[in-house]
Amino acid sequence: MSGRAHGSLAALAVAALALAGCGAASPDVLLLTRSGSIPGARLTLLVNDGGTVRCNGGTPRSLPDPRLLDARRIAEDLADDAKTGLTLPAPRTSVLRYRVRTQDGTVTFSDEDAVRRHELAPVIVFARRVAQGVCGLPR
Repeated sequence: MSGRAHGSLAALAVAALALAGCGAASPDVLLLTRSGSIPGARLTLLVNDGGTVRCNGGTPRSLPDPRLLDARRIAEDLADDAKTGLTLPAPRTSVLRYRVRTQDGTVTFSDEDAVRRHELAPVIVFARRVAQGVCGLPR
């Protein structure tokens, strides 16, 4: 085999390896579920680190970079609570209930808990922004 043919085969092998790596799936950042007693409360958002979100089990939609950064920040900010499986009981006056699952674990809380625990408020804002702005849902 000539040096040129050998070099071509090596280049082809490198290109094949590069393409194989491109097919690797990105991990999920978080799974956010919202439930409640008002119309439109039910919501499921599965955020993937590749920049997509699945709204209520639908097909992946492009997630704007600022919202992906928000999701990553939420997962990071909730990491310690997720590791301990934080579940806050819902007060009778709460309207919405949230559950955030990350690679670290799960955090469950109500809309009222975000008043006392400020690290939970971004979850509520994120859910609403993505539901309306990306999923096209009313809430």
